Amino acid sequence: MAIENVFVSNNPSSALKLGQARGAAICAGVVQGLPVGEYTPREVKQAIVGKGNADKTQVQHMTKILLNIHTTLQEDQADALGIALCHAHTSAFHNKIKQAGNGF
Repeated sequence: MAIENVFVSNNPSSALKLGQARGAAICAGVVQGLPVGEYTPREVKQAIVGKGNADKTQVQHMTKILLNIHTTLQEDQADALGIALCHAHTSAFHNKIKQAGNGF
């Protein structure tokens, strides 16, 4: 399971609601026995676009290219798919490190 780390918001009410939603999602994943990967927006942008300060349109564009999507993606859709791609890339990398360590 992959989820984006919470970011500081100017709106305390929105930040609180986001924190509650994240907590509920993480708890649901843990109850199901899923490992949870948390990624900052910068990590996701780095994994998808190649630079951590990419803007949302760049994330949308690269997500479409990476997943061979030919329709328009909304920002939230691109963000969610970007987090999933980041997790897939990161998980694969960590698995390779673990396998390399088993050879010693």
